[in-house]
Amino acid sequence: MPQLIAQPMQSLLTELELYRNSRVLVLSASQLDMGLLPKLYEQLLAIGQTKRLDVVLQCHGGEVNAARRIALLLRQFTAHLTVIVPYYCQSAATLLILAADEIVAGPMAVFSPLDPHLAGNTDAEGGTSALSCQDIKQFNQMARDWFDINIDENKVELLSMLCGSIFPPTLTAFYRTTLELKQIAAELLQHQLPMVDPATRLAIIEKLMFGYHSHSYAMTRDELKQLGLQLATVPDIDTLVWQMSVNIQQQVGGALRQSADQPWQDVLLVSRDLRHSRLQNENGMAQWTQGNSE
Repeated sequence: MPQLIAQPMQSLLTELELYRNSRVLVLSASQLDMGLLPKLYEQLLAIGQTKRLDVVLQCHGGEVNAARRIALLLRQFTAHLTVIVPYYCQSAATLLILAADEIVAGPMAVFSPLDPHLAGNTDAEGGTSALSCQDIKQFNQMARDWFDINIDENKVELLSMLCGSIFPPTLTAFYRTTLELKQIAAELLQHQLPMVDPATRLAIIEKLMFGYHSHSYAMTRDELKQLGLQLATVPDIDTLVWQMSVNIQQQVGGALRQSADQPWQDVLLVSRDLRHSRLQNENGMAQWTQGNSE
């Protein structure tokens, strides 16, 4: 099979809008963060209020509160929000799509569980260790399954051991972060499943947060649909949307650099009317560029 060469994004946008009878916004980011909000707002102002807004989303994750604010901002500009996922939609991006009226996923779509992490110390090679919510939550279960420890009789000792490795206020802060994630997920999911009772929505959130053994577990579109989310497949646009993903893959991400000290494009926002991109540097300085769509 010949290699697929990405078409210009503008022609892909136009074709998708004609097929879907909607306005389309491409939102791709290495990591979702609050710095996206002003430029996203400008993109939405250029589009204006629209009956149907399709957001082509490709993102590996990011900040939980950024995902929430982005989702709520998108909803302010449309009566019907659809998120179209051709490829990566992980972590905070999976959280974001809970606010959509509908999720359209291609055959290559990759989602992930919701699992807050606690950053640890930096090692000699510059890497940062991290604990996940599940690492801590499953500690008792591990003690019972692997070492046959009676949990009921040793709860205090187990907690003491845990607090000996993790500073207690840090552990409490991590617990609060977990509660915050659950609260945000419940808020967003109410937009997608307003007629579903709160207990059912909570069961979906619990499964996303605690039902998998790894934050990197690659969930398929079928698995997401089985949870009860409003997920659809539209085979007629699969090739078109994948071409948009290929276009994104050729523009966004640090892996495109020739060397580690080179800047890289980490955000791409494109609509029919406007284009924003952000150049990220190793020193943490970011530069936005704006122009007409291609």
